[in-house]
Amino acid sequence: MKMKLALSLIFSLVMVPATLIAAPIAPEQLKQKLTDTLGVDVLSIDPAPVKGLFQVITNRGVLYINEDGSKLFHGNLYDLDKGMDNLTEAALAGPRLEMLKPFEDKMLVYKAKDEKHVVTVFTDITCGYCRKLHKQMAEYNDLGITVRYLAFPRQGVPSENADQMEAVWCAKDPHQAMDDAKAGKAIKAASCDANIAEQYNLGATFGINGTPALILEDGTLIPGYQPPKDLYNNLERHAKR
Repeated sequence: MKMKLALSLIFSLVMVPATLIAAPIAPEQLKQKLTDTLGVDVLSIDPAPVKGLFQVITNRGVLYINEDGSKLFHGNLYDLDKGMDNLTEAALAGPRLEMLKPFEDKMLVYKAKDEKHVVTVFTDITCGYCRKLHKQMAEYNDLGITVRYLAFPRQGVPSENADQMEAVWCAKDPHQAMDDAKAGKAIKAASCDANIAEQYNLGATFGINGTPALILEDGTLIPGYQPPKDLYNNLERHAKR
């Protein structure tokens, strides 16, 4: 009798949690729930590297959500068996390159004469390390690195900072205006279809929250300033992968 009672209790304890597990919902429903709850734009939903989770690429970075849409987390996912590879960063690499393409005609390009690599830099004219990078532009170019600028006003949009960056992009000579702005000189107000807000939003989608932020040729994001030789070596390593 005691054995039967014990088995009955064990069986009930095993079965009750199973009845509480919610059924998976369709990706479209997950997309709608995230949009309604968080106000994000969902760009794609795919199975995550972790079983039972979806990997969601949004205009505010990567999110992970379980199959029934009840649990979500935001953070980096690493592969312990592959040298701590950042799987979250890898998930954004390809999409970043595709999303950059429509902005190529908005970039301020400092082209290397003997081009070996191209790096896209989200920049701010008031950022100290952005100014340091800009002062070394000739060194980057001499190493064969073409630098392409997109705007990321750290004060957001709208802001005085964003207006100043629009003045640079819309100047008669944007490259000279960038040189002057990075040197702390005042820039004459100007407006055009530079879409500084769209450039800023693109950076936010990439997970950028500070400047300078560098996008390498394989879509990898490197936050922060990189000296010319360090950046060249980094680009060479990524090119060999």
